[in-house]
Amino acid sequence: MTRVFSVRLNHLSYERFSQKHELISSPGGVVVTQDYLNTLNLDGPEHTSLLGTVTAIYDIGCFFGAVAAFSLGEMLGRKKTVLLGTTIMSLGAILQITAYGVPQMIVGRIVAGIGNGLNTATAPVWQAETSKAAWRGKLVVIEMICNIAGFSLSNWVTYGFSFVDGPVSWRMPLVLQFIFIFILFATVPWLPESPRWLIAHGEIVRAEQIIADLEATTVDDPWVVTESKEIQWAAQFERENGMSWTDLLKGKTGAANTSTIRRLLLGAGTQAMQQLAGINVTSYYLPTVLTKSVGLGNSLARLLAACNSVSYLLFSLIGIPNVERWGRRKMMMYAAAGQCFCYLMITVLIRYNELPGYSGSKQVASASIAFFFLYYIFFGIGWQGVPWLYPTEINSLSMRTKGAALGTATNWIFNFMVVEITPTGIQSLGWKFYIIWTVFNASFVPIVYLFYPETADRTLEDIDRMFREEVGVLVFRDRDAVCEKRPAKYVEYEQNE
Repeated sequence: MTRVFSVRLNHLSYERFSQKHELISSPGGVVVTQDYLNTLNLDGPEHTSLLGTVTAIYDIGCFFGAVAAFSLGEMLGRKKTVLLGTTIMSLGAILQITAYGVPQMIVGRIVAGIGNGLNTATAPVWQAETSKAAWRGKLVVIEMICNIAGFSLSNWVTYGFSFVDGPVSWRMPLVLQFIFIFILFATVPWLPESPRWLIAHGEIVRAEQIIADLEATTVDDPWVVTESKEIQWAAQFERENGMSWTDLLKGKTGAANTSTIRRLLLGAGTQAMQQLAGINVTSYYLPTVLTKSVGLGNSLARLLAACNSVSYLLFSLIGIPNVERWGRRKMMMYAAAGQCFCYLMITVLIRYNELPGYSGSKQVASASIAFFFLYYIFFGIGWQGVPWLYPTEINSLSMRTKGAALGTATNWIFNFMVVEITPTGIQSLGWKFYIIWTVFNASFVPIVYLFYPETADRTLEDIDRMFREEVGVLVFRDRDAVCEKRPAKYVEYEQNE
């Protein structure tokens, strides 16, 4: 049942990326179709800045939606929050499909973003709280792979519709996202609520039944009883020692040392690093990069971007069996090292491509394309899924919704920043723009090695216990904090229960 739950919830990922990427400001996106530009009066270089704002404003909506999930997620529960987010996204989609002016399009983008922000802050938490420790990482990686599938689908849909004239060329791709919205409305009501949320709100009997159903056993099974007691104890501990946002902003840490602020920063940090890795320099603007930095024609650039999305999808499958085997730390460190290498090579090759009079400019430009493809492979294996998984694991029960929402909000605000600066950066800095992302990726390796504890193969209660035992800030010194396998002391504690 856990697997079925995951697969159904993954439809959220398809909707999310079909919504997001159909209005990207690249030659492969619908915002550069002539009918779209004429209808919204955005044609001409004097409207370039406004066109970029229409694209990026979606991320602002996502940011505020994620912030709203701070309170709504705990008040409504995981299921109702996702249904609310999907409803809001539907309204935003309708506004965009029927837009005949920039104001309505901007409002539609913001409204859709708010709904998406609610869902992206809630879905990973919901999935993590209904998954076994051994499957938790794999299921979130599968969810992110479905994100990539949606990204690839939107690339091919917009590429295909780029050969069509008239309003259908940009309105129809927006209409198609309702396929996935309808799937969400049809399946989410039948999914189980998070047992951890239920216990935290006093519905213990219902929670134990869901735990038993997820494990295909009965409520009197010793494992179910132990799991319920563990969650109840953690919920009571957090109820007595948890912190409000007001207390956190005042710098208070509470009577019990649960490392709340540190855990929030660790979770949000993975989301910030994901965006600072430079993924949306290419996922939003890859055709633009290929035309302006590499020198390809628009049609070939669009086709390569669509082909790259397929490669991205296929190689991201490597993360499914290895997210638990390698652990979160190694996935992030190895991928960051590979991404750094790719951006370094891209920087060097584009430098020579832009060098006046260089005889091999065509060859180095072609070579740079391979490293754009390779970058997506490293990112798909390591940094696509783990930053969405980590905040749901590292934060305590009472802070899990807040932590995931803060992480998601961090992701979207950094996403907005990257999307805003990329066109100007490419135009103003040229090849030097890619040095920024090379340096960022290089810095992630020591940051993860020094400060990030391992969460693979641990129950969520194991992680709570680790922080109550006051694991040091420099975690690389603590073998139990960084090993990929569950430490023996946690196994012994569970057996003694």
